[in-house]
Amino acid sequence: MRIVDVNEFYSPTGGGVRTYIDRKMGILADLGHELIVIAATTEPDWVEERPGGGRIFWVKALPMVVDKNYCLFWDGASIVRLLDELRPDVVETSSPWRPATIVGDWQGDAVKVFFAHNDNMAAYPLRWFEGLASPQQIERAFGWYTRRYERFLAQFDAFVTNGPALAKRFTARGHKVHASMPLGIPRGDFSPAKRDEGLRRALLAQIGLPPEGHLLLGLGRHHREKRWPLVIDAVERAGADLPVGLILLGDGPDRRQLAKRAADSPHIRLFRPVYDRERFTRILASGDALIHGSDVEPFGLVASEALASGLPLIVPDEGGCAELAEPAFAETYRARDARSAADAIRRLFAREPRILRAASVAAASKVRTDVDHARDLVAYYETLVAARRARAA
Repeated sequence: MRIVDVNEFYSPTGGGVRTYIDRKMGILADLGHELIVIAATTEPDWVEERPGGGRIFWVKALPMVVDKNYCLFWDGASIVRLLDELRPDVVETSSPWRPATIVGDWQGDAVKVFFAHNDNMAAYPLRWFEGLASPQQIERAFGWYTRRYERFLAQFDAFVTNGPALAKRFTARGHKVHASMPLGIPRGDFSPAKRDEGLRRALLAQIGLPPEGHLLLGLGRHHREKRWPLVIDAVERAGADLPVGLILLGDGPDRRQLAKRAADSPHIRLFRPVYDRERFTRILASGDALIHGSDVEPFGLVASEALASGLPLIVPDEGGCAELAEPAFAETYRARDARSAADAIRRLFAREPRILRAASVAAASKVRTDVDHARDLVAYYETLVAARRARAA
């Protein structure tokens, strides 16, 4: 099967989308399929061959003003020409802007799939205007966005999400979600066995806590949708009763504001991302819990990585991370509520450590892998292709 992904979120300097596609490209090649990406660039058109299988067709596009890591497709002629030449079995896209209409209008003989990896309504308007209007009022005010989805989805064979959290959001707006395909991680990279008590003591010392302190880890972009100020507030509140601290690993546009917010917190420190895979997985396995703040997380890969490392979770009761949080190894709190988050921290560390650790380690072996995701996705696409050919016959 040949799958072509028209993807303006794929970038050499991108984050999760690049990681997901690079890994997926190799897995699909191992399974006997071909993934080709049509990606946006500011450079002239060129083709990148991947040694493990797959190709990337870079197409000249407009630079994104607010984020120089990405470009936006506008002229669809080059994309249509490539689709005609490549003759895919399945063409997918995940952007609701120009790629959705370019792929939707394309008249080729292929299954068209819109694969949602995020929800812009939740990530932006619902966050921008919270406190000023109810979620229902905000949704109504941005009804034009929902209607845009309705128009372009009518031209697609299937609407797929990357997990149940997004499926619930889009279904609530009246869209028909045909399949939910939860993502996975390279589970073999992560393991509770990588826990290093010496490293844990060193990390606690860096945030001014003794070995008997509690080490919380926060992983992710320094962006407002991650709600790190709420997490910092919660840790400070819980710290009035517990020897608890926080290490934030990440970077992003809000780094300066977060550094200023945490400057007077003796047990909270910000660190740049750790790109050395072995060191990163050792750090993750050596924490005492992962804490997360985003209630609009589409799937929650970071929670899967933490679980695969044997780490308990403290997460909001909305979003992708909540879908992974089971009572045996997690505490949830009311989304957007720092007091509730602080209470969740207290509850987690009031539990019997050995029982909590055993439940977390047991969960590690059940975390979904990226191979699981790729196999399920291909199997679903094969049913769509077969149905299309049956109709044509």
